[in-house]
Amino acid sequence: MKNILQHINKAFDHRIRLGIMSILMVNEYADFNTLKELLGVTDGNLASHAKALETEGYITIEKQFIGKKPNTKYLATPAGRKAFREHIYALEKLIQKS
Repeated sequence: MKNILQHINKAFDHRIRLGIMSILMVNEYADFNTLKELLGVTDGNLASHAKALETEGYITIEKQFIGKKPNTKYLATPAGRKAFREHIYALEKLIQKS
């Protein structure tokens, strides 16, 4: 059991981070408004959790302007995809042991 728990990644402990990664695993990218709407979170919550994932190297954040409007795009990195798959696998193993 202890070995299984070692593979549960603390970076994905929070539901917002789990949600961000879940969305990015099945989409090439997602923009700020899409993530905000799908997750039902505030601007500040989304920004702080996205920053935490970026600090871990699990997502990249691209900022640009479309016309005069700012646009922020989020993408999962290869390292983020790998870490998230390992996290989900560890959760599945934990459930199977129960």
